[in-house]
Amino acid sequence: MSRHIYSLKDIDLATPSIVSIGVFDGVHLGHQRLVRRLVQEARESNRTSVVLTFFPHPDVVLRGVTGRYYLTSPEVRARLLLDMGVDLVITHTFNREISQIRAADFVEQLCTHLKMAALWVGPDFALGYRREGDVPFLRAQGAARGFTVETVELRLTTGGSVISSSSIREALAAGDVEQAAAWLGRPYRIAGEVVVGDRRGRAIGFPTANLRVWEEQLLPANGVYAGWAFWRGERLMAVTNLGIQPTFDGAQMKVEAHLLDFDRDIYGETLELAFVRRLRAEQRFNSVAELVEQIRRDTASGRAILEPLMAQEPR
Repeated sequence: MSRHIYSLKDIDLATPSIVSIGVFDGVHLGHQRLVRRLVQEARESNRTSVVLTFFPHPDVVLRGVTGRYYLTSPEVRARLLLDMGVDLVITHTFNREISQIRAADFVEQLCTHLKMAALWVGPDFALGYRREGDVPFLRAQGAARGFTVETVELRLTTGGSVISSSSIREALAAGDVEQAAAWLGRPYRIAGEVVVGDRRGRAIGFPTANLRVWEEQLLPANGVYAGWAFWRGERLMAVTNLGIQPTFDGAQMKVEAHLLDFDRDIYGETLELAFVRRLRAEQRFNSVAELVEQIRRDTASGRAILEPLMAQEPR
């Protein structure tokens, strides 16, 4: 059935379901553990696996968070969940009105539209007005309405650090894309349309693909990164610069990828970038010649990192 919808009101399941609810931003290793177990249990019990997520993020609505914050767009998040075998992903609108719904009323909607037979959540999960629908409340509701509640720990601990969407944001803000990848189970990715830039890269011998990326997705710290570019099913080696181009007194944030061994016109097409390793921080150079020499070194470093990885399956 595998599908993605945007409201509970758009579905009325004919078979009982196992449901998990949460933001699932990034779909990190903790999320993946829960989802894989849920999918397996649903298949073995002949039930529908459902993940209910929200957009905008509750932090945006309730805490006023602005700017680049998301690890995944709603569409990418849904694709990741569906690729793991989830039958139905619901990206439900979250707003002030939704935040005021009483927990019992929301449970009623889940039972009505999803035929919820089981609810799988983290141990500190709560839903509804003022988070009144905590786990004890939900278990009482389940006893009355005929569904069970299972708690699954989402926050895995590795090397003394807790894996969470917040910890991944912190790693990316520090430019530590390797740590972010370890917690995500895959390199961090962004995507966007290739647009016309200032063409400085081509003029100095290193043409770049300039990306217009979603303005709400978090970018790693400014700097130069070795990674992959994905275009029309091809995986290409890339050295990507994130920053404002201080050598040219720039002020606007730009995402520019130099694609190694590639010279085709891809303006207007979608390019996806995956970050493997940070090469250096953003810096200002005293001359264009000095910048060009550094780009040569960056390109050589990127190639040395990526070429040995080319035989591996992309994640």
